[in-house]
Amino acid sequence: MTVEPRRPRVVVVDDSRMDRERAADALGSGPELRVELCGSAEEALEALRREPADLVLSDLTMPGISGLDLLERIRREHPGTDFVVLTGHASVDSAVRALRMGATDYLRKPIQPEELVLVVQRLLAGRALVEENTRLRDVLRTVEACRALAPCLEPGEVYAVALDLLLKGLARRRGIALFHRSAFALSDALVMRGFDEAEENRLHNLLVDEKRVDLEGIHETAVTPRSPVQSALRQAGVEVERLLAVPVRGDENEAGVLWVLEDGRPFEESELERTRIVAGHAAISLRNAEQYHRAKERAFIDDVTELYNVRYLLLAADHEIRRAERYGTELSMLFLDLDRFKLVNDRYGHLVGSRALRQLGGVLAGCVRQVDTLARYGGDEFTILLVDTGHADAAYVAERIRATVADTWFEGGRGESMRLTLSIGVATYPLHGRTREALLDLSDKAMYRAKSVGRNRVCSASELGS
Repeated sequence: MTVEPRRPRVVVVDDSRMDRERAADALGSGPELRVELCGSAEEALEALRREPADLVLSDLTMPGISGLDLLERIRREHPGTDFVVLTGHASVDSAVRALRMGATDYLRKPIQPEELVLVVQRLLAGRALVEENTRLRDVLRTVEACRALAPCLEPGEVYAVALDLLLKGLARRRGIALFHRSAFALSDALVMRGFDEAEENRLHNLLVDEKRVDLEGIHETAVTPRSPVQSALRQAGVEVERLLAVPVRGDENEAGVLWVLEDGRPFEESELERTRIVAGHAAISLRNAEQYHRAKERAFIDDVTELYNVRYLLLAADHEIRRAERYGTELSMLFLDLDRFKLVNDRYGHLVGSRALRQLGGVLAGCVRQVDTLARYGGDEFTILLVDTGHADAAYVAERIRATVADTWFEGGRGESMRLTLSIGVATYPLHGRTREALLDLSDKAMYRAKSVGRNRVCSASELGS
């Protein structure tokens, strides 16, 4: 559902039915208007309370509330409404008084249709010009505000900042951003503003855990009277009318939608225009984030094996050690080295050796969890960070890896197959060390001990003192 352009509204107030209908007939041949006829000032005030008007055309002399009193009330209660006086007096004294009180113009009775149409067109054109200037200022402010999206290089940050910009720019309080976390398979994330803690917990369960919304199925910015999100909001105990849905996507895997709650004030076309500006800038920021992460991944990926490289390993080790320290968990590091791999390169050549390393990377990846970090340390050396893993479990994993590699046939040169074996060292935080350097050093020394006692085996850092 889109927002229809607003047509100007004119209220004609006169106790003479003939004069009211004459004005209505004249305006019916002018610009596309909505004209409401009122027989008294009291009716006009009720009409304005029901819906604002751009222009009021009012007689001065009427039973009950006079035209001047009506003008005073409108200036006080509806300051954005223009007021044109219709006077049948020979003197213009009352009309001049009305102008001094804030009336925009006056017309003498009997009304001349051409004159009435010209006055209304001129006033509405002036209002349209003011509204256009206001719109352009709002657009400029929105574009300026969107600069806050430029430094965002994480998709989650892009969605959160875009939601904040929308809520502020539209003067709304409550909104939701739901988006895929491309770094985690089948995982969504939710940003919420304006809800209490209980509502947020229920919404997270409904929108993230139960996955009520097909994000790829929302293609355009629009006001929606009903959707799965509205159903989830109501089920979470949140009163909701219409929602403004704003899809924001990158060029690759990033996809999400922002929703802004109407909260009793209908969305206007000018608000949708500003919304599209924010969505456009957010999409650009998402594309920048995708390019940044693609470049970062290239910097952290080994060209031969397509595993992480040592640069990434060092960062991941620092991160996981801080995490283990914070939560009081264990962390183990495996240091792996192929046995006598130089003979493979000497016999088959480095091209076959590189293919063997790539195949080995695939075998190792199949032996560890997604949360673990597998990296090529250099040459024919590999490292594996096993998160939340104690020393006994890490030694078990190492032995399983050793046996799997020993039982695997690798592609050799000239149609031949070959066997490879590994020597593996194991060190654990905090048992053997509390720093990245200590874990790397001790797992490396344990690996060399495995080589010194016969190769194709696993040794623990605990054995180094023996």
